[in-house]
Amino acid sequence: MYAIIETGGKQYRVQEGDVLRVEKLPVAEGETLDVEKVLALGGDGEPKIGTPLVAGAKVTLKVLEHGKGDKIIVFKYKAKKNYRRKTGHRQPFSKVKVEKIQA
Repeated sequence: MYAIIETGGKQYRVQEGDVLRVEKLPVAEGETLDVEKVLALGGDGEPKIGTPLVAGAKVTLKVLEHGKGDKIIVFKYKAKKNYRRKTGHRQPFSKVKVEKIQA
């Protein structure tokens, strides 16, 4: 069985046991979180498509760890004007494991 969920403004196709990196969640490491934004369910028979969400469905995620992604360099300049700006960015993430999918 699989589900399509939305978290952090992005959509993910998940199955039980999957480990994925999502936008940082406001939950401590080791705790669980129920995601109620389930857009679709499928896998056994006819898939259920929500309008926009599947009623009564939820996915339980366990937060394994928090971290930061690789550094991205942002370099701005204007030719012949001696304008240069160099900044970096590391996007925070949460590594989660899909515990259970409830239809």
